Amino acid sequence: MAFHDWKWLLLLGRQTTLAKVWRSRRGGPSLCWKHCCHWSTGKSLDPEVRAFLEENTEVTNSGHLTPEIRLRLLTPRCRFWREKPDLWPYGDPFWAIYWPGGQALSRYILDNPRVVKGRSVLDLGSGCGATAIAAVMSGASQVLANDIDPIAGMAMILNCELNHLNPFPITIKNIINSEAGNWDLIVLGDMFYDEQLADGLHRWLQKCIRTHQTEVLIGDPGRHQFLSHSIRSQLHKVIEYSLPENTRQENYGLTSSIVWSYHPSNSSDNS
Repeated sequence: MAFHDWKWLLLLGRQTTLAKVWRSRRGGPSLCWKHCCHWSTGKSLDPEVRAFLEENTEVTNSGHLTPEIRLRLLTPRCRFWREKPDLWPYGDPFWAIYWPGGQALSRYILDNPRVVKGRSVLDLGSGCGATAIAAVMSGASQVLANDIDPIAGMAMILNCELNHLNPFPITIKNIINSEAGNWDLIVLGDMFYDEQLADGLHRWLQKCIRTHQTEVLIGDPGRHQFLSHSIRSQLHKVIEYSLPENTRQENYGLTSSIVWSYHPSNSSDNS
């Protein structure tokens, strides 16, 4: 089975497994900026992991919505596009795909730097780190990237290097259901792929808004699980982007991606 077929499994089924991991890893106490792990460039990266990622990903800034950002991704020119997925030694590489929701969020932030300028930003489910990188490029005062996959954290550091940025803090804890952190803005893309995970996100985001008046932006290309969830009625469409042809082909018919702002009608309501 080639990676292109494997990606289809990620879209249809393997994200359910990842959702179970998100749900099972309970968040700890509220995360403070100074207590987040901060991997400095190069020094703390395992040399073998670095070498493997550099050998088996391609540096690219084409085929997606943000040519300003260079990323290490799995592409048709990579070995594991054709290899059996079980040969990949580090678990499913969700981070190596630049998902449409993240593309829309990153494009929006780059085009509208006022959204993040001088503000603290949490990039939840950061993956390759593109949206966190866009926030840094656009003048955010503090950026925290969160992903439960430690390999994603290492990939983010490599992607910071590619874009001549100092690494931002990265945490690999599941912070959903933890105490609400005090962020000005939370951004999350492509996270509503499982009903139970979506329910948990819905409750936690409401808590962040209620406690700290946090703003929330969500990127999603209109997947069924997202559009059918109760949170949909509390979202305001900010902007819609037409996806590049490469991204359309890789996402099986999705043609556009949307940035939504989350404004619960009653933030004390957890339904």
